[in-house]
Amino acid sequence: MSIEVQNITKSFGTQKALNTISFSIDKGEVVGFLGPNGAGKSTMMRILTTFYKADSGNAKVNGYDVEHEQCQVQKSIGYLPEHNPLYLDMYVLEYLVFNAEIYKVSKNRIAEVVTQTGLQPEAHKKIGQLSKGYRQRVGLAAALLHDPQVLILDEPTTGLDPNQLIEIRKLIRSIAKEKTILLSTHIMMEVEAICDRVIIINKGELVADKKLADLREDQQQIIQVEFDYRVEEVLLLQMKHAVAVKNITGFVYEITFSTATDMRPAVFDFAHDNALKTLQLSRKNKNLASLFTELTS
Repeated sequence: MSIEVQNITKSFGTQKALNTISFSIDKGEVVGFLGPNGAGKSTMMRILTTFYKADSGNAKVNGYDVEHEQCQVQKSIGYLPEHNPLYLDMYVLEYLVFNAEIYKVSKNRIAEVVTQTGLQPEAHKKIGQLSKGYRQRVGLAAALLHDPQVLILDEPTTGLDPNQLIEIRKLIRSIAKEKTILLSTHIMMEVEAICDRVIIINKGELVADKKLADLREDQQQIIQVEFDYRVEEVLLLQMKHAVAVKNITGFVYEITFSTATDMRPAVFDFAHDNALKTLQLSRKNKNLASLFTELTS
């Protein structure tokens, strides 16, 4: 196991942040760690990175105990916290050299992570001059310098614009081919795009632990589509597996299908057959969002 958590409990005064949490993550898995604000996600991550000590229970990362083998844990993980702490007056390469010296790794490794994270165009700038997306890349580069087997990423896409979000998502997905990743996020699309499995906690308690493939089996999906003209809802309901239609606004519709098969091609064909133009077309995993809402509301 890359990560083993057994009955972890943590309180801050009278506030119980985590209540007997247990889960494990196998080598090579990419796991989405979900929960509303204040659920205890960051607290759990800080325990796994040895920043906090649990009140009770135990946890291991790469076989090392987070309480008694802190140095070994820290050497074997890469951590990107929610508020990425960077020295804004340092140059990108200067900052990575500084981190390489801390980890006692070859400076040749710096060129590798700069290439891996796509930092080449900005590598000679001060960190304070970078966009939020490139600052996140710097944080990921620093987390990857010592080639850890486990990456712990706390809200890595918070505050990014759509283009930056897509870039960071691609970067994390490429890293995931070789690492075990625990990824905290509020964005369901991030989980669907990157993760193999989802763990949901609420009010300090684990409320779900499921593989995304299992969630998708025999589940409904929602297709959101925008046409160039209004369409009678009864016509949309004639599509195979369509069970509900909702006109969101103007010419935008949400169509619910009772199948896990991607129905976007069917909606596109419907538009073509009815001489309509498709202005936008997207798919949402209804059940992941619904499960999250049901378990945390």
